[in-house]
Amino acid sequence: MEQLFWKIKSFHQLNISELYGILRLRQEVFAVEQNCVYLDVDGKDQFCDHLFGVDDAGRVIACCRIVQPGTSYPEVSIGRVATHPEHRGAGYGKQVMDKAISFIEDRYGKVPVRIEAQYYLEKFYIDYGFEAVGDVYLLDGIEHREMVRNAVHAKARV
Repeated sequence: MEQLFWKIKSFHQLNISELYGILRLRQEVFAVEQNCVYLDVDGKDQFCDHLFGVDDAGRVIACCRIVQPGTSYPEVSIGRVATHPEHRGAGYGKQVMDKAISFIEDRYGKVPVRIEAQYYLEKFYIDYGFEAVGDVYLLDGIEHREMVRNAVHAKARV
């Protein structure tokens, strides 16, 4: 597994190349790979911290955004979790989640975290202490489920 260099920056701290790399990866995964037409640039990125891992060439390989409370939900949220298709299975998705949860706990304390998870990844998020709330629903043609992690009672990741 290649070692990634991890960064976390607010939207306004991102340079043009970093922002382009993040948006490119998100489009590659969510629009092209999943064949989903939707507006990725949804006006929320400006209210997020962006966590991303780059390779030696500076290419964004994995990322997510940590959405400030009151933007998508009353709680803080993690969204747009993506790993480059050529690097799946290397553990970068787990590294993203570990780093995102650690960042949230450092910034906000032990607070609940709400996500809008793609349904087929529900088990992945359960391993981080997230619990399903509500029914499965279609979002942009893909099954999703809201999940909440109550940090005070979350089980340790397996």
